[in-house]
Amino acid sequence: MAATNFNTENRTYRQLLGNGLTYRIPRFQRDYSWTEEEWEDLWLDILGTLESQGEPAHYMGYLVLQTTDNRTFDVIDGQQRLTTLSLIVLAGMKLLKRLCEEGENPEQNTARLDQLRASYIGYLDPVTLSSQPKLTLNRNNDDYYREYLTALSDHLPKRGFSASVHLMRKAFEWLERRLAEVVRDSENPGMAIARFVESMSDRLFFTVITVSDELNAYKVFETLNARGVRLSATDLLKNYLFSVLAREGGNASDLDDMERKWERMVDRLGSESFPDFLRMHWNSRHKFSRKSELFKMIRVGVRSRAEVFQLLREMDEDIDAYLALTQPEASDWPSKWREYAQELRMFSVRQPYPMLMAAKRKLDAASFERLLHAIVVIAFRYNVIGSLPPFEQERTFHSVAKQISDGHLREVGAIIDALRSVYPADEAFVAAFATKSIKTTSSRNAKVVRYILCRLERVMSGQEIDFTGASLSLEHVLPQNPSEGWDAFSDRDLESFVYRLGNMVLLDDGSNRGLENKSYEEKREAYLKSGYSLTRELAETSAAWSPERLEAWQKSLATRANTIWRIQRLSS
Repeated sequence: MAATNFNTENRTYRQLLGNGLTYRIPRFQRDYSWTEEEWEDLWLDILGTLESQGEPAHYMGYLVLQTTDNRTFDVIDGQQRLTTLSLIVLAGMKLLKRLCEEGENPEQNTARLDQLRASYIGYLDPVTLSSQPKLTLNRNNDDYYREYLTALSDHLPKRGFSASVHLMRKAFEWLERRLAEVVRDSENPGMAIARFVESMSDRLFFTVITVSDELNAYKVFETLNARGVRLSATDLLKNYLFSVLAREGGNASDLDDMERKWERMVDRLGSESFPDFLRMHWNSRHKFSRKSELFKMIRVGVRSRAEVFQLLREMDEDIDAYLALTQPEASDWPSKWREYAQELRMFSVRQPYPMLMAAKRKLDAASFERLLHAIVVIAFRYNVIGSLPPFEQERTFHSVAKQISDGHLREVGAIIDALRSVYPADEAFVAAFATKSIKTTSSRNAKVVRYILCRLERVMSGQEIDFTGASLSLEHVLPQNPSEGWDAFSDRDLESFVYRLGNMVLLDDGSNRGLENKSYEEKREAYLKSGYSLTRELAETSAAWSPERLEAWQKSLATRANTIWRIQRLSS
């Protein structure tokens, strides 16, 4: 990032608002949302700086601004804090106005009121006599802020306004009451109010990061997020898209239409999931983008009004598929599709999502179901059992997604063939399965092992078992904490063998009670009575349990697994 496009310095609240500088909350920014919890925290921080033995200053965190002229600044991050500080100043001004109306030092308090307005709120243009505010809020909050709050209206209307406007009004009234309590016992309340605001302005300071364009703002966002300072990529992108419309002279209808579309998507996804969806969507249609590159890619690819609305239409087209993949239980997909999506989520495999989103747009239902099943098999072989590097897999899935999106891959068979490089060959899969350990101390891993054993059981006995069922128990043959009767395993063997797939069997929950640390001979009696064929087979073929027998049993499971999680055309 060029130094001329990026500046960082510490500034007090007074320094921010001085020298004719003005600040705008872009229309993309979320509405005022602070509640009493945040007001209280800020208020106590301010009081802490004003006490005789209090801290000399209070750090307000990062303030990210964007400007082209160093006089007017768009607030990328920090609007809640700036708005609330402005409300504190306005609360003081309202109290000063009331003192004037009550005849208490009217001349001095009027001068104080005018000075606070000029320093922190704004001034009257001498030509037009219109108010020139130092802080302009977003389109949903600014009218109320200017018409009633900065005007120090005696009556603050409560009906017919949005929830955020009500919050802002309540914040003003709450802060006014708190400030009134602070100055109530002062001999000169007007002087005490002015002293409070001036002291606050000198003792609150920000680290101000100023950038010259949206791309630099995004780089700042990435840097701050890496340091644990949470900014919103969603809001930042929204700002950029609005700025594109504004540059092209977008009318109010365009802006309103975009905002409706945007908010509808954010409501469905949730602001936390939106950046993930956006990257999946983009990679399902365009050149591959890492997370850190995404904003730059969009900035290059979306530069006109038509491209803004095309992006919105395409995002809207993909949102159902994304939600069905990430939240399959709530989707209206057929039950088999939901099952496959649940398995991918259980495997914690997300790399195929962009390709599946592209395929959902292009394939018929039967072909899409066939591809979903193939992806589950690939994910199981590559990720769950093979534990192979996901980066190369992600690149492959993206390449196929792009070919699907561009119309170069139209048939499901050809799509599956294109995934051959991320499909472990039978020999490699069997070898990996035969030695695979999965530590079942996490619930997710235990669920995966139950899934594997239930699928093997289904092939053995034809029995359909709900691997998530509460009645199903996962039993470690060699116990996790063995007592007597396990001399065949050395202490070193315990770590190596206890979480091997061949060391685990299914039991009904009641059958497992009391077995945990017993000897194999005692456990075997319960296994022989089990309702699960695979568990009985282990007991029938294993008179004793040793490292050698465990190895042999797991190799036999690996051979069977290769017939279940297998794509014939890729194994041939």
